[in-house]
Amino acid sequence: MALGSLRPGPLVEQATEHLREQIVAGRWPVGTRLPGETALAASLGVGRSTVREAVRALAGAGLVTSRQGAGVFVVRTRPDEDFGTRLRRAAVTDVYEARAVVEVQAARLAARRRTAADLAGLESALTARREAAGRGGAALVDADLALHAGVVAAARNPVLTDLFAEFAPALRAALIGLAALPGPDGSGRAPVDGDASHIALVAAVAARDGDEAARLLEAEFAAPPARPRG
Repeated sequence: MALGSLRPGPLVEQATEHLREQIVAGRWPVGTRLPGETALAASLGVGRSTVREAVRALAGAGLVTSRQGAGVFVVRTRPDEDFGTRLRRAAVTDVYEARAVVEVQAARLAARRRTAADLAGLESALTARREAAGRGGAALVDADLALHAGVVAAARNPVLTDLFAEFAPALRAALIGLAALPGPDGSGRAPVDGDASHIALVAAVAARDGDEAARLLEAEFAAPPARPRG
């Protein structure tokens, strides 16, 4: 059965997508060898070099693998997703739980490793968060995440910093969505809370009290918020 000729345009991208669709649809189950370059090129109406590049892209996505002297075989029917894509697809509760694991340990390390410059940054972030509280919505979410990012950065662990940076876009989108929910008074703006706990968090880091900093974050992350708390 012919695969069908491609439309004018970027042929490698089209060939890759066409073959990906066929694999996902089950035309070639896991373990099946793909037709050779010549056969695929003829079916798609493209050159062998285009097919070669398309197969290389499919291999990069984890769908196929090349076996020396045997051909190209299907190894998965769903492409690999990078961490950011998985986070965007994840439930907010799952992201929040993972965030808690990262931030609680980061707070312990921050209390031990923070510098005077770190504390100055946290105080500035705390002030910005308080100023954003009256505006609510995205302004408060952004200011809140900036404060939490400052705590993680003070841990002086680039892996934790990078993990938080990966979480941040998914967290921001979820928390802004929650912020848009009507508050108890029907005002359309969720109530602002958490100021006292964030003041205490910064104070614990300043006092090098890692246990208290961790305890405050554990309390904050005990349950996913029904309203944006940060």
